[in-house]
Amino acid sequence: MSQSRKDTKIYVEIVNELRLMIERKNLKPGDKLPSERELSERLNVGRSSVREALRALELLGLIETRRGEGTYIRDYGGHKLVQLLSTFILQDENAKRDIIETKYLIELDCLWLNLQKCSDGQLQDFKSWAEEAKYTDDEFFLKVVRLTENHLFLRMWIILKDYYNSLHLDQMVTSKEDYVQLADMLITRDESKVRNAYKLLRKLSKN
Repeated sequence: MSQSRKDTKIYVEIVNELRLMIERKNLKPGDKLPSERELSERLNVGRSSVREALRALELLGLIETRRGEGTYIRDYGGHKLVQLLSTFILQDENAKRDIIETKYLIELDCLWLNLQKCSDGQLQDFKSWAEEAKYTDDEFFLKVVRLTENHLFLRMWIILKDYYNSLHLDQMVTSKEDYVQLADMLITRDESKVRNAYKLLRKLSKN
């Protein structure tokens, strides 16, 4: 194995170990991470490799270094990275289109997963909620995505949702009846009906 590939492997392992440490200790925004020296000893790697991994996590907005204090878990729900992208990258029309298309595709995939994984009772409860609750478009589809119990889709959708909202698009006027109809089509377990109800809600062509 070349030195560069070996360094990359170590770097990935450190990032994974840090992620597992955060999960195992149930660290929350504002909690402090061990020092570079402690992490180096605990993970049995060089401090320079630890520093590189921490820098990558900081660039992603997951941690922050406070001078003279240490490294802390960030409240990354604010997604400053989203704001940065909306200022620069998302000025490109192709990037905007990609964000919109990918968000919609994930929502469709999650609806399909709902058909495959949810019980009749879960789908009926979802329809009842759609009929009775007050919700935004984001809240409706957050529930759709959570029903899949697919945590990767959930994380991807939340990030894309924030990118999407940062575009400040003209808001579509969507009636509650459209959301209820989509929930109702899930109960039929007819994929084509669900797809058409989604496209109607999003004002997309059915072709």
